[in-house]
Amino acid sequence: MHIKKPIIGILAFLIVLLTMPLGHAAMIIMEKSFGREYIYHAAIILGIIGFILVVWGTLINKETKSTFLGLFGGLFIWTGWIEFAYVYYANRYGVEPLMLNGEIVTKPEYLIMPSSIGFWVILIMFYLFGSKSGCRFFNWLQKKLKIRNTVKLKPAVHNFAMTTMMELIALLWTFYLVLLFVYDSNFLGDRHPVTYIVAFGSLLWSLYLFIKLIKISKVAFAIRYAIPTVIIFWNFVEILGRWDFFKEIWIEPGKYWLEMLLIFIVFAVLLVIGFFGKRKSKIHM
Repeated sequence: MHIKKPIIGILAFLIVLLTMPLGHAAMIIMEKSFGREYIYHAAIILGIIGFILVVWGTLINKETKSTFLGLFGGLFIWTGWIEFAYVYYANRYGVEPLMLNGEIVTKPEYLIMPSSIGFWVILIMFYLFGSKSGCRFFNWLQKKLKIRNTVKLKPAVHNFAMTTMMELIALLWTFYLVLLFVYDSNFLGDRHPVTYIVAFGSLLWSLYLFIKLIKISKVAFAIRYAIPTVIIFWNFVEILGRWDFFKEIWIEPGKYWLEMLLIFIVFAVLLVIGFFGKRKSKIHM
């Protein structure tokens, strides 16, 4: 089975896209299944699994396998060690959710996440001044800011698993902060004109990236390129959900279990096609 160029990009986009609702649903299922007493133990174990996957991908350093290991390792680390860390401290210190018309519009853990902005700035400084980045956006920034003219930047070691994990976590973190700041009425608010710019700007940006994505012929590279494409597109989805344009079924996976099961089945099928389909095409070449 040979996967043609446009299909590879679309396949990669769908694989990464479906991790978004499934990741949200998995976090809620964990909270309800384990309860407050054991949820943090489960979260720690999930993070450890993610850590093992990334280390495994680093040790083998085979592009396709390491990219998938970095993707899922990063998702597990983000959910288990980062998101649930905020959940733990929000619950421990009694942070109240943001309510509007009797409904929760922002959970407690997300209310304290913006406090990490300083650490995020340090991360961005590292990417800008630490080495030549594999990210086209950072390459563009380095050129426009003339960083390469003043700082001798060396190419980063190409570790596919670590690159994928860091790309995923850096982008998730960045756009969580963007959304949380624009939602905050002390700064802007979810109906502020800037929020509309973020929503539709993200849609246009993701469309531009998607056009680039469908021209990629390698599955592993397509997966890595799909990560920013999907996460930027997901800003638009998140803001539409905030505006009540549709029902976010992944927030209530127990109620919409059939729909979530179907999403998971489609995701599993696409994952098998993306990983094993490309391997078969290499054998026939």
